[in-house]
Amino acid sequence: MKEKLKKIGKNRWELPMGSRKTEPKMRVPARLIGTKKIVDWAEDTAIEQLTNVTTLPGIVRYAVGMPDIHWGYGLPMGAVSAFDEEEGIISAGMTGFDINCGIRLIKTNLPYTEAAPKMRELINGLFRNVPSGVGSKSKLRLTPGQLEDVMTRGAGWAVESGFGGKDDLEHLEEGGAMAGADPSKVSNDAKRRGMPQAGTLGGGNHFLEVQRIDSLFDQKTADAYGLREGEIAVMLHCGSRGFGHQIATDYLRILDKAVKKYGINLPDRQLVCAPATSTEGQDYFAAMKAGVNYAFANRQVMTHKIRETFESVFKKSWQDMGMEILYDVCHNICKYEEHTVDGEARNLYVHRKGATRAFPPGHRDVPKAYRAVGQPVLIAGSMGTASYVLAGTEQAMIETFGSTCHGAGRCMSRKKAIKSYRGDEIKQALEREGKFVIATSPKVIAEEAPGAYKDVDEVIESVHGAGISLKVARMVPLAVAKG
Repeated sequence: MKEKLKKIGKNRWELPMGSRKTEPKMRVPARLIGTKKIVDWAEDTAIEQLTNVTTLPGIVRYAVGMPDIHWGYGLPMGAVSAFDEEEGIISAGMTGFDINCGIRLIKTNLPYTEAAPKMRELINGLFRNVPSGVGSKSKLRLTPGQLEDVMTRGAGWAVESGFGGKDDLEHLEEGGAMAGADPSKVSNDAKRRGMPQAGTLGGGNHFLEVQRIDSLFDQKTADAYGLREGEIAVMLHCGSRGFGHQIATDYLRILDKAVKKYGINLPDRQLVCAPATSTEGQDYFAAMKAGVNYAFANRQVMTHKIRETFESVFKKSWQDMGMEILYDVCHNICKYEEHTVDGEARNLYVHRKGATRAFPPGHRDVPKAYRAVGQPVLIAGSMGTASYVLAGTEQAMIETFGSTCHGAGRCMSRKKAIKSYRGDEIKQALEREGKFVIATSPKVIAEEAPGAYKDVDEVIESVHGAGISLKVARMVPLAVAKG
């Protein structure tokens, strides 16, 4: 399938309609954003998954693969697709199990020279205060009533409960809560899993990383974002934990029945979906929003714990250290958004799986502080490699439904990484480079080894060169806590 990709512009490739020879046939083309190296790295199975999406009812324009594309459940990670509000579908598989897995970046005014001597103490404190690992539980135990508030109010509940300030909410996608979440559409199993996990990092590729701002590419935008070379920042990557996973699991079963009920012809059962106008589709959308809001609250509680840890180590208030949230972006999500298609404004259900919103200067959904320069876009590298802040662009609105990539993207499965690397050796190698690593087990480090991921610099050059998000700052890791 990959050999059928045709170059259509700088860092742009297309699989034309007709590339699939099996039923169901493509309704629209598939596109890939990336350099020639990215195309060479892309798995043929991931490209085939992207063409699967093009067969679904109501898809608009084309399905888009980002340079971090890799094989995933149903839809590849690093993909975007949009569906008509009347003729299209909503899919749990195309949102993913980790609903609102996302990234938050917390700024500081601490210079590297001040922070470096305390880096080991700092990362040990963060690992101790922010519960990590699969099945990890928080000291915070939500009551059923509190969980209902979390589902509907997201980070707003956390702030009103003492985990941060109201200014934090201004710098979160959706203001830290999607409207329209309905707790009655969430199962008791999901609620049971969610009550003990608020404020926990989880496992897999989730991380908490202390970084140094290494270089700036756009001084005007960096100034608007409050980023200064040589200062310390903290990147937090996590999602909705077992709560969101259970919501996805529940609705995969419900939507599997809906596919049969509505006669939708699927190329892969993992793409189970329902018409956007159907009860099943809207029930999932309302439950998904509850998962989204839980993830916002989860990151907000952890932000409070991160600030407390910094206060303990540096003996200053978090306000004095300038520990403000730059921004918080969602990865695995479905949004109801307005986009211009062929000169016409249309309301669409945009599925982003392993992809980041990248709205341009002037857009009403960009926080006022950043509206003149565009939405901050946070792109994580692999453990031990650089991460980036970029800015959203009008080109993204034109080409990718206001979207860009979300990270480096895997080039090796977790199972293969565990066979290929030894966690203790990776840890020692990184520490020889002055990067402290702490994790729940060596196996976690092995499966997240830098060699298991694509070259993040190549990924960034792909989206920057395509103009769908533009480089602002590069951060390098100093210490990382893994679940």
